[in-house]
Amino acid sequence: MVGSPLGNVARTTSHKVVIPFYLYAAVSFLAGTVLLFLSHGAFTGHYFQPHILAITHTMALGWGTMIILGASHQLFPVLIEADLYSEKLAYASFLLAGLGIPVLVQAFFRFSMGAAAQLGGSLVVAGVLCYLANIFISISKSKRENVHAVFVFTAALWLLLTVALGLTLVIDFTGTHHLLPRGSLHYLSLHAHLGIVGWFLLLVLGVGSRLIPMFLISKHSDPRMLWTIYALVNAALLGYAVLFLYFPQAGLNFIPALMVLAALLLFAGYCRKAYMVRIRRKVDHQMKVSLLSVGLLVLPTLVLLVLIAILVLTGRERTEVTLLYGFTIFFGWITAIILGMTFKTLPFIVWNKVYRPRAYIGKMPSPKDLYSDRVFVAMAFTYLAGFAGFAVGILAGNMLLLQSGAALLLLAAILYNWNIGRMVFTKKFKP
Repeated sequence: MVGSPLGNVARTTSHKVVIPFYLYAAVSFLAGTVLLFLSHGAFTGHYFQPHILAITHTMALGWGTMIILGASHQLFPVLIEADLYSEKLAYASFLLAGLGIPVLVQAFFRFSMGAAAQLGGSLVVAGVLCYLANIFISISKSKRENVHAVFVFTAALWLLLTVALGLTLVIDFTGTHHLLPRGSLHYLSLHAHLGIVGWFLLLVLGVGSRLIPMFLISKHSDPRMLWTIYALVNAALLGYAVLFLYFPQAGLNFIPALMVLAALLLFAGYCRKAYMVRIRRKVDHQMKVSLLSVGLLVLPTLVLLVLIAILVLTGRERTEVTLLYGFTIFFGWITAIILGMTFKTLPFIVWNKVYRPRAYIGKMPSPKDLYSDRVFVAMAFTYLAGFAGFAVGILAGNMLLLQSGAALLLLAAILYNWNIGRMVFTKKFKP
């Protein structure tokens, strides 16, 4: 019988809880690339405009956040060696966030910050509260706590703060309620970095430091290094928030940015050691993409340092560099690590759902047989070409590069969805 590196899936979290998050995220990825293709011309202008807001939140909430919520409902019990507290709360987080995200995105697309946007934002906040409560109670009932679980819980706290501030910005933008001392646009950068660094980066570092050695079959473990990374990222984010609110000099932002860069370099070193002492010598395509995402982690930080330097030296913001910064985050390292890790986690979940109860019959497929590796490779190359082309197109302001890059990213999303559909909706194995 095929074992699962995620542990006893059937004993912890039901596939009925986890798989809907993966499906929702896959459709969101497709929707985000469709919007990108239809609105690629928006990336030659300012970043604060309806279509870019809609694309950003589709990728950040529908794609990145929903798949992370689903995967963490599966992985978290493995980290704390105890069951998830409540599958009902997990369902609630899916339903609330899943309903709220499209309502919010379509409001951004129409640039209407009225009742619809506020309803969508409120539903997302409620969904995050359900998730956070589930994680917190699960930890409190567990006798085992480790650095990876602390990463996840802290990231969930930052996520709650991110979506709460986002809802506040939407309400404040209408002008009917003045909830902030300065205009809502002033706080966009703070809102973005709470989510990017506090939620996405912290969680990816915490979970990645567990999954990458696991899938490499590596015994490397360095909790002290991980605690250092944890401290650097959180100190950087807290420092940025203090600087943003009380000492808004652009040059000071080098300090938290360099702290994040230091954390990323330490994490890259951690992954390199895990790779060097791995037991499984052959690295499959899925792990190659996941390891590539570690390199892509550094790219947005370097772009940010350039952005700060330009602002300090010229006193002016370069919109194309700002757009590149956001693009390298949501279509870069977040997307890359999801593309790789989806096909290291979901096949085992589906295998346990479909084939584990029938393992006594005899020959069974392996989890890798549930999806097409050729389609995965085609998706990976298409994604990388599209990402590189669109990124260069942003800097050059070249419409042909933007359009072709967006088309390739859309094709990558179609191939991703095809493989997901093949896994999830396959009733029995066909050799």
